[in-house]
Amino acid sequence: MAVDTAARTPTPAPADRNGARADGTRLPVARWVLREQRRSLTLWAISLAAITAMYLAFYPSMATDEMEAVMAGLPEALMSGMGWDRIATGSGYLESTIYGLLAPALLLVFGIAAGARLLAGHEEDGSLELEGTAPVSRRQLLLERFAALTFGLFVLCAALGVATLVLAPALGMEVTSGNILAATLGLWLFVLAMATVSFAVGAATGRRALALGVGAGLAVFAYMADTIGEMMAGGDWLSTISPFGWYLGGDPLTQGVDGAGYALLAGLVVVALLAGLLRFERRDLGV
Repeated sequence: MAVDTAARTPTPAPADRNGARADGTRLPVARWVLREQRRSLTLWAISLAAITAMYLAFYPSMATDEMEAVMAGLPEALMSGMGWDRIATGSGYLESTIYGLLAPALLLVFGIAAGARLLAGHEEDGSLELEGTAPVSRRQLLLERFAALTFGLFVLCAALGVATLVLAPALGMEVTSGNILAATLGLWLFVLAMATVSFAVGAATGRRALALGVGAGLAVFAYMADTIGEMMAGGDWLSTISPFGWYLGGDPLTQGVDGAGYALLAGLVVVALLAGLLRFERRDLGV
């Protein structure tokens, strides 16, 4: 059945050099993308907050002498690599369950898929054609779609962070609000970096499957390199080159913001975005 791209993807009105449309609306492309995603973003935010609350509710049963005895019987390398060596503490439990496992996994699914879809996916299905022929520059089109991706991930990380901020004190986890915010910031930067790589590959090639593969592959490498680096003697260098290590290597839930690690994640976002933009402005669109 034919797809009515005109009905699904309205052509933005002419915009001036500052990104304002003739009707006065600023950032028309970003606004349209966020309008299209508002339902899924709402459902994802609610789901993330609910999953966070569910796992945090198990913390009192983990912070016991019996659980510490069970964990003490496991191999030390495994405990360290999986982040279980401090699971009976509030910060250790948050890292090993929420910030080091569930939240990155779920947010990476959303972010990498969205990054691959926002340009490459719409180019492949032909819906980018109307925007490409409108009086909106390619640079504005790319940057506004990236802004929508960035804001969407911020909303999801904020939902998770708010749930943690509310429940952690009530459950006696003894993690400061500042450190929870620091870990949430790192989570956002990490997921944004992986999503930006996917977005940039899609912008550079117009191939959604390739963008998905590269983004997912980098995310898997980041996690595995950091985990193996923790478990293997002399493997610290793996954590050093891993974006996942840049995110959690500074132990933000106890030490706060890791300036160096977060700067590397932000740098990866900027480099990937610029590379994608340069290629997107010069290649022929497959529309």
